[in-house]
Amino acid sequence: MAVDYAVIVVYLAGMLAMGWWGMRRAKSKSEFLVAGRRLGPAMYSGTMAAIVLGGASTIGGVGLGYQYGLSGAWMVFTIGLGLLALSVFFSARIARLKVYTVSEMLDLRYGGRAGIISGVVMWAYTLMLAVTSTIAYATIFDVLFDVNRTVAIVLGGTIVVAYSTLGGMWSITLTDMVQFVVKTIGLLLLLLPIAVVKAGGFSEMKAQLPTEYFDPLGIGGETIFTYVLIYTFGMLIGQDIWQRVFTARSDTTARWGGTVAGTYCLVYAIAGAVIGTAAKVMYPNLASADSAFATIVKDELPVGVRGLVLAAALAAVMSTSSGALIACATVANNDIWSRLRGVVGRGGGGAGDEAHDEVKGNRAFILIMGIAVIFIAIALNDVVEALTVAYNLLVGGLLVPIIGGLLWRRGTAAGALSAVCVGGVAVVGLMWHYGILANQPIYYGLLASLVVYVVVSLATPPTDAAVLAAWRERLAGNPARPAFEDGTLAPDPAEPTDVLNRRTG
Repeated sequence: MAVDYAVIVVYLAGMLAMGWWGMRRAKSKSEFLVAGRRLGPAMYSGTMAAIVLGGASTIGGVGLGYQYGLSGAWMVFTIGLGLLALSVFFSARIARLKVYTVSEMLDLRYGGRAGIISGVVMWAYTLMLAVTSTIAYATIFDVLFDVNRTVAIVLGGTIVVAYSTLGGMWSITLTDMVQFVVKTIGLLLLLLPIAVVKAGGFSEMKAQLPTEYFDPLGIGGETIFTYVLIYTFGMLIGQDIWQRVFTARSDTTARWGGTVAGTYCLVYAIAGAVIGTAAKVMYPNLASADSAFATIVKDELPVGVRGLVLAAALAAVMSTSSGALIACATVANNDIWSRLRGVVGRGGGGAGDEAHDEVKGNRAFILIMGIAVIFIAIALNDVVEALTVAYNLLVGGLLVPIIGGLLWRRGTAAGALSAVCVGGVAVVGLMWHYGILANQPIYYGLLASLVVYVVVSLATPPTDAAVLAAWRERLAGNPARPAFEDGTLAPDPAEPTDVLNRRTG
C-alpha cells in the first residue's frame, strides 16, 4: 500500500497548495465568492461537473448499480438531466443577474421581501449537503488508512475547510479542476474497464445475474419519478449550483459549458451502474451495497492504480463538500447575518479596506461553518436521511417561488413567501408523519407550495411595475437603473439622445 499512500498524500498536498495559491487571487468579494465571474468554458465545465458528482454519485451510484443493475444509474442520471435543464433554459439569465445568492435573486424579482426566509431554508439545505459529503470521508479513509470514523471525518474535513477558507472560490475552482481530471481518469478510464474485465465481460455478467439487472426501468417508475422531483428540480435551484453559474464569464459560457458538464454526468451515471453490476458478479453477498465500491477497489485493482481510484473517490467527495461549504457560508453571511445587522451588500466587491473586510468576513464564515459541519458530521450517522431532509426542504420550499419568479410575471412577494413557508412546513410535517424516506412528503409538499403560490399571487396586488422593469433589465444583462412609477426606466446617461427620445416618447 506504500505506493497508494504516496499517491493520496501527493494529491492532498496538492489540494492545500492550490488553496494557498488561490488566496493570492482572492482580493475582492467577487474574486472570493464567484472567482471574479471570469471562468471560461473549459474550466467552467470541469468545475460544474465536479461539484454535482460527489460521494453520493460515486460511492452511492456504484452501490445502486450493485443493488439494481443498470437501472441504478437513474439517481445520477437525473442529476445530469437537471444540470442540462438548468444550463439550456435558465443559466444565461441567472448569470446575467450578477448576484451572489439565490435569495438576492428573489429580492430582485419580488421587491426585497422574500430573501431572509428563503435564505434560512437555503442555509439549512447547504449545511446538510456539506455534512453528508463530509461523512463520506469515513468510508474512503477507512479503506486507505484503517482509521476510525471520527479521525477520518476530521482529516478530510480539515483539508477542505483549509483550502476553502484560504482562497474561496478561486481555490475551490482550481482544486475542482484537478478533481475532475482525477475522477475522469480514475473512474471512467481505469475502474470501469477493469471492473468489466474482472467480471468476465458483459456476456458473463448477463449470464450470472437476473434479467432485471439489465432492465433500464428495473429500479421502479415511482423511484425514478421521485429522483426527478428531488434531484432534477434540486439542480435548478440549489445555491451550490447557482454559485458556480455566477462564476461564468458570459451567458454563453454558462449555457454551453453547463451542457457539456450535464452530458458528462449522464456518462458518469451509466459508468457507476456498470461498475456496481460488475461488482455484483464478483461479490454477490456483500453485507451492504454501499461497500461495493471500496471492496472492488481494495481487492481487484493493482498497486498505484488503486491509489489513483481512491483519490478519484476522495476528489468526488471533496468537490461537493467544498462547493456546499462555500455556498453555506455565503448564504449565512450575505443572506442572514448581513440582513440581521441591517447591511445588505450587493456590489461586486470594491478595492482597498472595504474589499479586504468583505473577503475577511466571508473567509471567517467559511471557517465557522466548516468547523460546525465537521462536528455535526461526527454526531450524525445516517447520510441518506440527512440528504433526503436537505433536498426535501430545498425543493418543497423554494422550487415554486424561484421557477415561478423566472417564468410567471404575475407571481408576487406574498405568494412567494407563502409558498416557502407552506411548502417547508408541509414537507417537515409529512416527513414526521410518513417517515423521512417516504415519497409522499415531496409530492404533497411541492403541490401545496404550488397551489399557495398561485392562489396568493392572484389574490394580492401585482408586483410593482418599477420592480419588474428593473428585474427585466437585470435579466437582459443591463446595469440596474431607477424606474418611474409606470415601470419606464429612467434615462441612461450613456444612451444616445435619439434612442432616448424614441424610448421615452
